Amino acid sequence: MISSLAWVRKGAAREVPAKYELTEEEFERISQLAGDRLQDAAMDMDVEEGQKPAKKSKATNGTSIAETDPELAEYDLDNYDDSATNWHLLLHIMCASLDVSIFGNVQGLTYHATNEEDPYIVMNEDEADSDEEDIRIRPTDNMIVAARTEDEVSHLEVYIFDEQEDNLYVHHDVMLPSFPLCVEWLDFRAGRRAEEGGHGNYVAIGTFEPEIEIWDLDTIDTMYPDAILGNEGGSSKQDKTKKKKKSKSTQQHTDAIMSLSWNKIHRNILASGSADTTVKLWDLNTLQCAHSLEHHKDKVQAVTWHPVEGTVLATGGYDRHVMAFDSRTPDNLTRWSVNADVEAVAWNVHAPQQLYVSTENGTVLCFDVRNGSDSTPVFTLQAHDDGCSSIGLHPTIPGCLVTGSVDRTVKVWDVRNDKPAMVVSREVGVGKVFNVQVCPDSLFNVAACGTSGGLRIWDVST
Repeated sequence: MISSLAWVRKGAAREVPAKYELTEEEFERISQLAGDRLQDAAMDMDVEEGQKPAKKSKATNGTSIAETDPELAEYDLDNYDDSATNWHLLLHIMCASLDVSIFGNVQGLTYHATNEEDPYIVMNEDEADSDEEDIRIRPTDNMIVAARTEDEVSHLEVYIFDEQEDNLYVHHDVMLPSFPLCVEWLDFRAGRRAEEGGHGNYVAIGTFEPEIEIWDLDTIDTMYPDAILGNEGGSSKQDKTKKKKKSKSTQQHTDAIMSLSWNKIHRNILASGSADTTVKLWDLNTLQCAHSLEHHKDKVQAVTWHPVEGTVLATGGYDRHVMAFDSRTPDNLTRWSVNADVEAVAWNVHAPQQLYVSTENGTVLCFDVRNGSDSTPVFTLQAHDDGCSSIGLHPTIPGCLVTGSVDRTVKVWDVRNDKPAMVVSREVGVGKVFNVQVCPDSLFNVAACGTSGGLRIWDVST
């Protein structure tokens, strides 16, 4: 299963990705982060030991996820948080058990001026050049990041799409500590390479854990994220107990991260929506939460920044409300009610006053924010027979709307003049569709993912 995906524009990726190097400075960094996580995990166990066993997680109306959707039964999402297997923690426990620095014997190492003089290096320069060519990313290549879970193991796959050759392949991947729910690309340097300046190539990942991980896509064989937002290192056991009871915090999320949106205008700002019902705005310069918003009364499924007004944010949740507001004055908001849980929200870049909303009953609504709260939709479209899990407006073709649904179809709509008409519909072979994304560099390529586990690129002109 692939739960989420994101395109990376041509030219954004480094031509030859760097190989990860575990320097002493890097070892100290990840040891600190890992130590914080180990401490948090130990305190979590201590707190939970004094509480009654949690009941089985339920979906809506008291039924389990496995009962409502048999295709997801194999992933055992009802009991995901109870899993004892956490590969990140296992790795860090092993690292923490070492009582000497991995660089403790560096003075006894023999140094060779060139690789040819080192008897332990058997790869010649031609072979090294061949390896470099294998990982080279051309300026005409698109990168796609996809969050995959298979056999209870989650990882981020980094694909390369060569449109000229119609070739899609996995370039490298990254192990993840928990089931991924959303991914968001960004070019702002955060974490270990923040001081380098310029634009980078990163992905933010939201999972069932209350933390957001930021990974460098220009480095392969990475052991640990470049930054973690919402890391609770240093919290006391008393703080943990309080958080368990109140289930909200102004400094970090306390439940799964369900949605992410990077601000392309104010590039150091990332917005997140969570199952803890809050929306948080993160400053990537400090890696701290700048604002915590509590407008919603249920899980926040969707957040998206306005493409022109860089301080305006739209959010949607399972409380069946959609909101738009200026983050500088968040209490002055525009609110709409819809007749089902919100699945996705998207601004119309060609008509920035329009906000599109999709819901779990398959409808797509278009609101004009200038008309104020609870205004009548510009139009309501019954786009699918089942939940409309994803929507996207084409960045270069006005009036082109793409929708994806758990009814297994991806559809393209002409919404010019606010009179939607379906152009084409297709089952693209990914099972129940979780996410669709229009390629930012192509007129016709749409990426889709879902329950089947495959990533598909659909040329909608064919």
